[in-house]
Amino acid sequence: MTLQIDRRLLLQAGTFGIGALTIPGAAFAFQSATGFSHGVASGEPGQDSVLLWTRYVGSGDTRLTVEVTDPATGKVVGGGSTTASPTRDYCAKLVVDGLQPGRWYYYRFVAPDGSASPQGRTRTLPDGETDKWRMGVFSCSNMPFGYFNAYAAAAARDDLDIIMHLGDYFYEYGPGTYPDVALPGRAVQPDHEILTLTDYRLRYQSYRADPDLQRVHQLWPMLAQWDDHEIANDAWEHGAQNHQPNEGDYEMRKRIARRTYREWMPVHDLPDTEDQWKSYRVGDLATILLTESRLHARAKQFDLSEVLQGKGNIEAALVEFREQTYRDPAHTMLGLDQEGWFADQLKRSVGAGEKWQVWAQQTVMGTLLMPQQTLEWIPESAPDYVKQRSAVGALASKAGLPFNFDSWDGYPAARSRAFKAAQDADADLVVLSGDSHNGWAFDLTEDGRPVGVEFAGHSVTSPGMESYFSTVPAATLEAAIRETNPMLKWANFGKRGYMTVELTPTAASCDWNFVSDIAQRSSTITGSQNLTARRGERVLTQA
Repeated sequence: MTLQIDRRLLLQAGTFGIGALTIPGAAFAFQSATGFSHGVASGEPGQDSVLLWTRYVGSGDTRLTVEVTDPATGKVVGGGSTTASPTRDYCAKLVVDGLQPGRWYYYRFVAPDGSASPQGRTRTLPDGETDKWRMGVFSCSNMPFGYFNAYAAAAARDDLDIIMHLGDYFYEYGPGTYPDVALPGRAVQPDHEILTLTDYRLRYQSYRADPDLQRVHQLWPMLAQWDDHEIANDAWEHGAQNHQPNEGDYEMRKRIARRTYREWMPVHDLPDTEDQWKSYRVGDLATILLTESRLHARAKQFDLSEVLQGKGNIEAALVEFREQTYRDPAHTMLGLDQEGWFADQLKRSVGAGEKWQVWAQQTVMGTLLMPQQTLEWIPESAPDYVKQRSAVGALASKAGLPFNFDSWDGYPAARSRAFKAAQDADADLVVLSGDSHNGWAFDLTEDGRPVGVEFAGHSVTSPGMESYFSTVPAATLEAAIRETNPMLKWANFGKRGYMTVELTPTAASCDWNFVSDIAQRSSTITGSQNLTARRGERVLTQA
């Protein structure tokens, strides 16, 4: 049963405070804000606990009181105290336990002077028999490209249980890189690529001043994991495409990125040198496995320009790479320790009688080869690097190689091990993915046998593959890529938004929700696409 929440209560205690700072004429006022500067958030719920977050800017360390209220009675049923300290960018967290499973709660933080944060809403995970669980799933939120209307649209509904963010919560670039020009009113701070502790903190401050992002955090607990842009583009264990030698020590950048993520996000703290993967049990309905795929053990991405350098016969070089290097078992995404944990969790979940095993992770898992037609679609005005990538991608496709080696396509042996672990466990696997900026749906297979299904999300704002082929209708692109990739059952180019994933004892379904625009602030949804997997079938069907 869905508890009806009085949303008016959530507008009390300064809900619109810092959000007003993002309107024209008040840009970057958050830098001088004091008190409760960036709203509230909650995350990582359990059956009897939840983590609560806020930011309070004072003159130094400030002790805050936390109150958790039962909305049915209005009584305080939990809480404690925590410190907002300048050593943590004034961010404060508290894990409140002793709560009841499957229940909604209100919460707020109170300062020594009696001022209070906005009132947040959160909930614990259910225990025992569970009939339904509905998740809002987001990724790839680049503020200079446009407004966060996907967050606004989700915040306008009452039927979600939790929010998930699969990465690229922000982008690290400076002005003029991605995008070339920021949408008016959507510039971020600092005005350069972020490298230092101060830089990363200021970028979080910029993004979290957005009222729609604040609102989503205020209304639901979040499960979150970074992808690459919270560190640097195409990050891997020992480097990143967007980290150059003159930008300092990469290990230090990783530590800064981990630290600031844990300061600003509703996630548990760990040492700045460690990564976390974790499982969440949703009653008897599902286990959600949230893995880390960037900093812990990811091998450097293959680069076809390096593979082909100095080779006269490109076709032969690609075949040689495919046969000798591409399927190297040591080329890992998660690391063998995390792979072992993943396999054990699948077996535990199935053994416990849970209906679904949901793998929430960052990059597209289904195979994607480039259609040969794309060579005809590149406009003459396209940059040379786009033309070159398309030409190489088409040749790679003929050799049975993918076009994106930063996704699971670039780690085929590791992907096979994960798929075989799901088959060995007899799991009903549902994979949730972000990163690519477009919407995808796959039937996942291994050795000709079904593994599960993948729901891959479109972005909040970042442009997708359609931006490379601006003269070609989206429907033409979608048809060509489906014809080239048998596992792909649906694709969408050109739409921004978010996914709604619903689990019941008999079905797992996904709605890809499309926002009307990102150039103007709006909460309007203009359409959606639904696909469903029935339990035990491990293939997608139209609802």
